[in-house]
Amino acid sequence: MSAPVRIGIIGGGLMGREVASALGRWFVLNDFPVQAELVAVCDLVESQREWFRQVPTVKLLTADHHELLASPEVDVVYVAVPHNLHQTLYLDVLKAGKDLLAEKPFGIDLAAARTIARAAESSGRFVRCSSEFPFLPGPQRAFQFAREGGVGTLLEVRSGFHHSSDLDPTKVANWKRQVRTCGEIGVMGDLGMHAVHVPFRLGWVPRRVYAQLQKIYLERPDGKGGMTVCDTWDNALLHTDLEVDGRDVPMRFEMKRLAPGETNSWFLEILGTEGGVKFNTREPKTLWTFQRGKEQTWNRTDLGFHGPFPTITGGIFEPGFPDCFLQMWAAYLAERAGQLGDRFGCVTPAEAVRSHELFAAALESHSEKRAIECPGDS
Repeated sequence: MSAPVRIGIIGGGLMGREVASALGRWFVLNDFPVQAELVAVCDLVESQREWFRQVPTVKLLTADHHELLASPEVDVVYVAVPHNLHQTLYLDVLKAGKDLLAEKPFGIDLAAARTIARAAESSGRFVRCSSEFPFLPGPQRAFQFAREGGVGTLLEVRSGFHHSSDLDPTKVANWKRQVRTCGEIGVMGDLGMHAVHVPFRLGWVPRRVYAQLQKIYLERPDGKGGMTVCDTWDNALLHTDLEVDGRDVPMRFEMKRLAPGETNSWFLEILGTEGGVKFNTREPKTLWTFQRGKEQTWNRTDLGFHGPFPTITGGIFEPGFPDCFLQMWAAYLAERAGQLGDRFGCVTPAEAVRSHELFAAALESHSEKRAIECPGDS
């Protein structure tokens, strides 16, 4: 068996710990061609670093990302930091000769995303961006249904991600509520990659967008007894259209931090003249499909546990976030090794740039209150 791919993390918070969990459960992948282990972690906060001492394979804990990048023991680096730090850290990873799994939105704005993508191409390193929900069984089946033409003539697409925790006005502001750290695109940068990943992979690229953006709570507690300004967009509806076989098709992206009743819901709906498919993480085992007949009916399928990469987990069990996160990492390392095959892959740099092009056009649309043409292929 070949030596494991050695992973380093920059940013040991919520998502960094999920990486440790995924790599710690790597053995659940059946006959997977690549082995992987977490060997190094960088975080400025000592208590965040110390959490990783319980991971047996971790050899380096540091507050200096340059020390991690200089280590010959690190092959691949995962970076999960505020958006304003993406460009600097991603470029440092590439300059150090490491492969990169980046977090969305791949830079704080369009200019940063393009700079990172150019650097990735010129470096020759393997670079992808994180978006885990499409690796659940439901989205995989929906993607396959659409790719194989099950919908017939495409009528409409709706894709999005809804949160509700920001409905609480006493919730303390964090870096995602500040333009200087999250970016002017706000919630689009936070949740948008999840919404566009599957449509973009199906080749559905918006031609123009009309955006409706909302800022609801303009200030929140700062966690120090005072209040602070919150200047990022809370909710975004992007009404777009694409051209399919010479016809305009509406496609709507929804990204909301204030969506009553929604804890953490990723969803996708694809409708056509011959069939349709719907999935929502509120029902992680349920896939809804429609096929045209004399009677109009939606059929419910209880999917069970079947990801793109086989695992030891029985098919009767219900998948969750740790499972799709593991599958995303499997897709990244399989593609890096040239063994992805025809399976669904992680977000490419070109797709990440395309998402920023859409979000930049959305900002312009909201400002001018009109539809804006989106740039062509990146």
